[in-house]
Amino acid sequence: AGPTSLGPGTASGAPRFHGGLGGSVAQPLGEFDRNVGLGYGLTGHLLARLGGSGAFALRVDGGWVAYGRERRRVPLSPTLGRIGVDLTTSNNILWLGVGPQLMVPRGAIRPYVHGSAGLAYFGTTSSVRGTRSNQNFASTTNYDDWTPSLGGGGGLLLRVAQNANTLVLLDLGARYHANGRVRYLREGGIRDLPDGQLQLDVLESQANLVTYHVGVSIGGR
Repeated sequence: AGPTSLGPGTASGAPRFHGGLGGSVAQPLGEFDRNVGLGYGLTGHLLARLGGSGAFALRVDGGWVAYGRERRRVPLSPTLGRIGVDLTTSNNILWLGVGPQLMVPRGAIRPYVHGSAGLAYFGTTSSVRGTRSNQNFASTTNYDDWTPSLGGGGGLLLRVAQNANTLVLLDLGARYHANGRVRYLREGGIRDLPDGQLQLDVLESQANLVTYHVGVSIGGR
């Protein structure tokens, strides 16, 4: 056990505060699965372990998933056809939730379960950039919707390294996202009309999904 004078610790001397980041794959479910394909993104968390052992914790979760992306070459304007730009349209989900976590507090392998309540944001944006540029010079949100979201999941924390004031864990897990009915666009859901207007093929359905993640959780004090 590490010395408690280094900062807040559990009874075993492990850090109480953790932060983590990882990559994720999103599998749509039900109606959502019939409309969109797999998504890919990032997930992160902050954790405050409570009580003597630190088995119970307050967890804040957030993440981003891209479930569709189109890119094509277009003229800068009808009168500047010889100047082309790259037009990219992205379909994204952002989510944030807070809730309890229960985990095995010690050992090389630490199973955990957690639940949360929060919000999810479904948005489609278009942006343009020059051929040799890495920066967008214009962007717009084509369509978006907010929804309350409930989540729950679990996984395994595998100890990678530990010393008196740092704990590094490999985080393998899955999470169910109950988003309810949402209005959203999918890949190919925007049509450019001859008069310059846009036609949006807005879908409405249940938008539940499961995310699978691999990442690192680091505790420090």
